[in-house]
Amino acid sequence: MKLNRFFIIIIILALIVIFITGCNSYEYEKDLYNDKIKIITTLFPQYDFANEIVKDKGEVKLLLPPGVEAHSYEPTPKDIVDIKKADVFIYTGKYMEPWAEKMIKEIDDSTIVIDISKGIELVDEEDWEHNHEHHGKDPHIWLDPVYAQKIVDNILEGIIKADSKNENFYRQNAENYKEKLAELDKKFVETFSKVKHKTIIHGGHFAFGYFAKRYGLEYISPYDGFSPNAEPTPKKISELMNNMKSLGLNVIYYEELIDPKVAKIISEETGGKMLLLHGAHNISKEELESGISYIEIMESNLDRLKEGLGYDE
Repeated sequence: MKLNRFFIIIIILALIVIFITGCNSYEYEKDLYNDKIKIITTLFPQYDFANEIVKDKGEVKLLLPPGVEAHSYEPTPKDIVDIKKADVFIYTGKYMEPWAEKMIKEIDDSTIVIDISKGIELVDEEDWEHNHEHHGKDPHIWLDPVYAQKIVDNILEGIIKADSKNENFYRQNAENYKEKLAELDKKFVETFSKVKHKTIIHGGHFAFGYFAKRYGLEYISPYDGFSPNAEPTPKKISELMNNMKSLGLNVIYYEELIDPKVAKIISEETGGKMLLLHGAHNISKEELESGISYIEIMESNLDRLKEGLGYDE
């Protein structure tokens, strides 16, 4: 009798083990089936571009918290751990994220690293007019919609390396999105062929050099370089106000996520209207919650530039 009980207990335990193992196996297979490519990006444009490519087959994380200014950002230890666990890490390059260079050397081959500036000739800071005092390369390539298309190609190439089984899906999405970027470029070309003025007076940091060069504009900022801690000299501010007066301009642009104190001073002194010119480095919490896109940011910039440069239909 005791022996029979023993065998019954053994059989029950065996059935429990089989049941638990089966459930765990199912859960494991289910996780594999639903597994999505994990991507971490440093700036908002890369985040938006990557989402356009992977759609529901990927999970894309923006490293910058909403509202944080990009140039002063330093990753936390948790950020570093998350990057090393990701399938893909996308950054702008060493001139925008100097902290990334050392970290990348510590990442193993399981994480694909994408430098979006690959194949794009970066301009020396001192080569931009009105911006001669610093040395280095200008990293703000995403503000040029033509370069943005090359950036999409670079991101696509890395994503396919990480997840080749969905290559056709990713390629089609990338091509569709590049068509939208080409249409955006066309809108800028057409607009700037019909403006009265060709000079952008910007009270923020020098970020729109590539954009201005692409569309034959002059872009004047009182700042030298891109550091958020730099302050323009009174002489630079005075020169900018004189430029506004001599050119007959009545709009001063300011940048996102930073107190526009310089633009405010210029506006008060000249009577010029302040308008946002969004550099798209990062977005606010409200913008993130609204689902704003890179193209929407650039189209809003276009509308404000029409106003400031005297667009004539």
